[in-house]
Amino acid sequence: MFRNTLFTSEAVSCGHPDKICDQISDAILDEFLRQDRESKVAVECFITNNLLVIGGEAHSHADVDVIGIAKKILTEIGYDGTNGFDPESAVFLNTLHEQSPDIRQGVDRITEAEQGAGDQGIMFGYACNEISGRYMPAAITLANRTMFVYDTLRKAGKLPGMRPDAKCQYTLKYDEKGEAKVDTIVISLQHDEDIAFQTIYIYVTETILPEVMKVPQLAKFFADSSYTIFVNPTGKFVIGGPQGDTGLTGRKIIVDTYGGSCPHGGGAFSGKDASKVDRSAAYMARYIAKNIVAANIAQEVTVQLSYGIGLCEPISVHVDTVKPNYPNSEIEKMIKIVFPLTPNGIIKHLNLKYPNYLETATYGHFGWEGHSWEKTNKVKEIKDYFGE
Repeated sequence: MFRNTLFTSEAVSCGHPDKICDQISDAILDEFLRQDRESKVAVECFITNNLLVIGGEAHSHADVDVIGIAKKILTEIGYDGTNGFDPESAVFLNTLHEQSPDIRQGVDRITEAEQGAGDQGIMFGYACNEISGRYMPAAITLANRTMFVYDTLRKAGKLPGMRPDAKCQYTLKYDEKGEAKVDTIVISLQHDEDIAFQTIYIYVTETILPEVMKVPQLAKFFADSSYTIFVNPTGKFVIGGPQGDTGLTGRKIIVDTYGGSCPHGGGAFSGKDASKVDRSAAYMARYIAKNIVAANIAQEVTVQLSYGIGLCEPISVHVDTVKPNYPNSEIEKMIKIVFPLTPNGIIKHLNLKYPNYLETATYGHFGWEGHSWEKTNKVKEIKDYFGE
């Protein structure tokens, strides 16, 4: 990872305006796929004040109540008309339309083997051994875990007076050996007008952070560390959610991935079915990187895949490694043999036609067990390839 430096990553709560849009987009996608596994969907949202616009394209036999889904998500997040958005009085605009036939002709082929990528682009995957078992960078893992804990406690009624919108930022200090400790935490939590700052500070220091530290792999980053905490640095955070800021699907792509520890291709994930390689190939790149590190082929791996719209095979496969046991060129050859890289191969191998994308729309797409791209079931094949 790093040495003799500071590194920072941020995360946001489920009530952050951008994350509201990601969740609505993925919930709509899930319903399309639940009714029709062959749905081709790219749905995005824009939210501000008491207005939500749903747009994008879809080709499907499904009949989806997109506005009903949006209202359900907003209510589950905790927006009730008193804290930044009112699902009952808001204006909802649905502008979803049929997918362009020019795009579809490259995706729908005679045989599944000929299915082309839904767009051109570059996708990155990353893994490192900084956190045992997770193969994720520490800063983004800590930030996402903190927001997960905050939302869980808030929804359970254990943080009275706290509202849905929140964000946090972790800065880690790395020593000459590359070992990290928490240096600074910045956390901003939306709250009711009558909640005192001291109450919020106590929530953070005595309830939220102790819960984060219950995860053994994360607790070590707090040990022997005199870190600084900034809670609501402006002094007040009452106006939040869509009332305080507009939200857009796909605007938290670094939060969704690795917190800036590796490059990002630029394509967002939420609202897109797996024929869009922006999403599916990014999942495959993570799967590849994680299995390589789990196989002890390298301590840190960045995988880049590139595709052309309508083309089946990737244009390029590139890896960048730290302390590899083999040349990068040999690792790239192994990837092409061991891992399926065509759009249909990725979809089949990672089982990406099933509706569980809403689970990915908050707290990051990577590092959480249960997703197919987080499995390390290619370790043996990788070791066999290299004769280990």
